[in-house]
Amino acid sequence: MAVDYTTRDGVAVITLNNPPVNGLGLSTRIGIMDGLARAERDPAISAIVLTGSGTAFSGGADITEFNTPKALQEPTLATVIRAVEASAKPVVAAIHSVAMGGGLELALGAHYRVGVPGAQIALPEVKLGLLPGAGGTQRLPRAIGLEAALNMIVSGATVMSEKLTDSGLFDEMAEGDVLEAALAFARRVAEKDAGGTHPRLRDRKIQHENAAGFIQFSRNSVAAVAKPFPAPGKCIDAIEAGVLKGFDHGLAFERECFLALVQTPESRALRHAFFGERAASKIPDVPSDTPVRAIKQVAVIGAGTMGGGIAMNFVNAGLPVMLLETKPEALERGLATIRKNYETTVKKGKLTQEALETRMALITPTLSYDDLAGADLIVEAVFEELGVKEQVFRRLDEIAKPGAILASNTSTLDLNKIAAFTTRPGDVVGMHFFSPANVMKLLEVVRGEHTAKDVLATVMQVAKRIKKTAVVSGVCDGFIGNRMIEQYIRQALFMLEEGALPAQIDGAIERFGFAMGPFRMSDLAGNDIGWAIRKRRYAEQPGMHYSRIADRLCETGRFGQKTGGGWYDYRPGDRTARPSALVDEMIVAYSGEIGCARREIGDDEIVERLVFALVNEGAKILAEGIASKASDIDMVYLTGYGFPLWRGGPMLHADTVGLYNVERAMARYASQQNGDAWEIAPLVTELAKAGRGFNG
Repeated sequence: MAVDYTTRDGVAVITLNNPPVNGLGLSTRIGIMDGLARAERDPAISAIVLTGSGTAFSGGADITEFNTPKALQEPTLATVIRAVEASAKPVVAAIHSVAMGGGLELALGAHYRVGVPGAQIALPEVKLGLLPGAGGTQRLPRAIGLEAALNMIVSGATVMSEKLTDSGLFDEMAEGDVLEAALAFARRVAEKDAGGTHPRLRDRKIQHENAAGFIQFSRNSVAAVAKPFPAPGKCIDAIEAGVLKGFDHGLAFERECFLALVQTPESRALRHAFFGERAASKIPDVPSDTPVRAIKQVAVIGAGTMGGGIAMNFVNAGLPVMLLETKPEALERGLATIRKNYETTVKKGKLTQEALETRMALITPTLSYDDLAGADLIVEAVFEELGVKEQVFRRLDEIAKPGAILASNTSTLDLNKIAAFTTRPGDVVGMHFFSPANVMKLLEVVRGEHTAKDVLATVMQVAKRIKKTAVVSGVCDGFIGNRMIEQYIRQALFMLEEGALPAQIDGAIERFGFAMGPFRMSDLAGNDIGWAIRKRRYAEQPGMHYSRIADRLCETGRFGQKTGGGWYDYRPGDRTARPSALVDEMIVAYSGEIGCARREIGDDEIVERLVFALVNEGAKILAEGIASKASDIDMVYLTGYGFPLWRGGPMLHADTVGLYNVERAMARYASQQNGDAWEIAPLVTELAKAGRGFNG
């Protein structure tokens, strides 16, 4: 049963029982309505208490019903709330643990609210590109005041219940059992209100000295930061409608805005990301109840920038780390960098000095592999060269205890070859962190041919513990993210040959929404990294067509920010990318050398060629089974490569544009200069013909 109905000394208790967060799905909504009707009919019942079982009052909508007919089927949440408000018997909401979204809106519909400290209160719909659709924009301002409510609704931020004690949201705050407190409160108000009317938030007046002026000020402030997202502005519009024209008008306008926002591509993208992150943790052939290995001690090999960042992830989660280096000076330098990173966080007020020392104390430096013998998880973060990896994994095979998970941070190398350096390939897995590893959210979990299912399940659990979005990839060169980005960079370099310059290409894709264009990104990462990969490509795939313009740049020693110059010029201590006349001249001269007549390339072409190159390679990755679903690819690009969140990732963006249009554009570019780079993925053609998208 999604709802339990019991009675306690003349009070009906309606308990939401839809774990894990008592989502307000159709069965729950029906259960509440049945409970209200049953209580109304029973003359022995004088009041009703509405609460939630387990660890939530209610977390809001049942996400399993999103985008299904059940979400809008009667009784809707708005219908349930109207029934609560209209109850002839007082309804008391007993709020504990979590009251978010529709759960909070349900509580706001009750006549009274009893809470306890430590409950999380929020209307987070804006984070899905929506606004509260069941009266939240109308009732919350009447409960806690216009300013506080507007800030909560527009930001989607969570506020702890104790901070709202005196706000007007709660009629009573209990220190003990919230249900017992609510029952006692219900009996008191039932006696006081017998035969009378009960208070409704819809009837409260909003008290604010200059409501219209404050709303306009808020609208101007929000517009500056919301940018492509329409939901924050619509939240303000709905609040304003209720403030200036009354509750009923505001409620109707709120619903109108909600239904309009549901149809926006921005909301679709945010909902896609929301579900995609949760879906990424589900591996088709690894059941959710797969036993996991205990991870109590971690070891990291390599104290450089990547290794140090990886170590920080684990100690931030309270896991002790053995940090191995081969030379004392490298180890000292790595520890100093870690401490400096934490000190920067302390200066920003986001970490206490005590917490800094606690985290540093969890790191045990060592120069001996033998000290790693007790580790449950060992992550290698050494130089990206197969011979170096071989030395490390052969040594780990000798000293690691049975059952220890051996993980490689390789970004492109064959994990199966790495696993073959051991006698326990089932224990080997890829854990590809992204730089800076202590900041970037993405973790590519690479599944080798022999990687055990319990190893995968354990690593996915560990990823959640260290607050990473983990996406599983099969074994191929570059896995998901770097394999796709290679084609993106390849197109960017071809466009330099054909007539564009770095600043134009970067500008076009950044206006599309990328955090950073390909040339600024290369300068930041180091152009020598791409150079090394291309040299390997030339040997392994001599028939593949590459522009050599980036090689020409690297031959001059312009490796990016670290050398003071790359595709752009940089000044000492200043990371501002300034167009380089020298580089621009070199690019134009190179076009002449290879006999390529330069032409004007528009921003639309730049964006399409870059993004559709990602899409095309992503389609191949899907067809090969390297990624199990399109949303996994999108999560890689949203969390690791700066793809604009409001576009939902490359595969969802292609669905939005329409694969028919995407395929036609690819065919057009395949007929142009450097068109041999466009080997259109059969999956793109197949889905385009069927009128379908990557995401169904």
